[in-house]
Amino acid sequence: MPTVRKRKLPSGLIRWQASYVDGGGNRRAKLFERKGDAEAWLTETRHDLVRGLHTPSSVSPTIKDAAALWIKRSNEKGLEASTVKGYREHIDLHILPFIGAKKLSEISVPAVNAFADQLREAGRSADMISRVVQSLGAIFREARRRGLANTAPTEGLELDLPDRDDPRPVIPTKPELQAIIGKSEGRWRPVIITAIFCGLRASELRGLRWADVDFEARQINVTQRADASHRIGKLKSKAAYRSIPCSPLVINTLREWKLVCPKRDTGKKDANGEPVKVLDLAFPNGLGKVESHSNLHERGLDPILVAAGLTESMPVLDDAGKPIINNAGEPVMREVGKYGLHSLRHACASLWIESGYNPKQIQRLMGHSSIKVTFDVYGHLFADADADQKAAENVQARLLGG
Repeated sequence: MPTVRKRKLPSGLIRWQASYVDGGGNRRAKLFERKGDAEAWLTETRHDLVRGLHTPSSVSPTIKDAAALWIKRSNEKGLEASTVKGYREHIDLHILPFIGAKKLSEISVPAVNAFADQLREAGRSADMISRVVQSLGAIFREARRRGLANTAPTEGLELDLPDRDDPRPVIPTKPELQAIIGKSEGRWRPVIITAIFCGLRASELRGLRWADVDFEARQINVTQRADASHRIGKLKSKAAYRSIPCSPLVINTLREWKLVCPKRDTGKKDANGEPVKVLDLAFPNGLGKVESHSNLHERGLDPILVAAGLTESMPVLDDAGKPIINNAGEPVMREVGKYGLHSLRHACASLWIESGYNPKQIQRLMGHSSIKVTFDVYGHLFADADADQKAAENVQARLLGG
């Protein structure tokens, strides 16, 4: 049975030993300086034992060890290299420096909140803190799967993260979009047109096949994506598998592009000894293979933005990533495009919302995993200014009359 007993250590110090039998029938004990602390800890431990939420400290791994198991599991599941790399960065840069030596059994809800406070004091943004805490939750889920933890201190946690940054995405204006379309030429034009009017992610554009372009139904079926390593694979969620209606401009542009689109060499020879090539990806590189994300931006979108006059000044960096300084002691500047490919996806969503699409339709077309994501990103675009103004006038009328 659980007990609290007074113990005299070989050093002569007096300590209070709280002991109990864990779920596996093993007796466990912990020493405290004060009897009250021992009793309080034992009461909490007994409560967790009844609920099946207790893991003895002696068998609980450290956050560092549990994080290594999570990364191992992520690799075994075949997650994209870029995804695992992001997880490693969360661990190495944000988790281990603060709580890496702590055991999982020491991490409670208050401890997670304290960890978030530490991150904020260290200058991490609210968005980064949220993502790091999500990774910490994934570490606990993997530990629970292995029987190394019984708690989930991040589940249902509401972090108090004040953030003054504007959460609304940067979206090109209609005149800017018109300028972008006007300056889009050659092999990049069909990519830009599809991005603006269909809202595909860059990875989905890079993985789009001609087999998924239904000219008769005038729609694009999103069924796969290309990762950062140029590998074709599954989409990130079930919701990402979707069909998107295409405007006449998209269909006509794709019809024209298909006639000259590079074909992929299969590595086989025909009866005449000529290479057998197939029309596979809709937006490949010159060899018919997966185009890189950097090429889409640096050789595709960025020159178009510069030609359209949609630029911003950025310092030129050296190989070490530091600004190059001129003889006057000032950084050398260059003009670069002010938007990324994801901004064109945001633009598509804004145009759909302006056309009257409701939130559920936007969620489906954008491939969001939940309606919460849709509202978090585009909620402000669903605002009805006329209705808001009328409500304000009604409030005044109710109070003052007239």
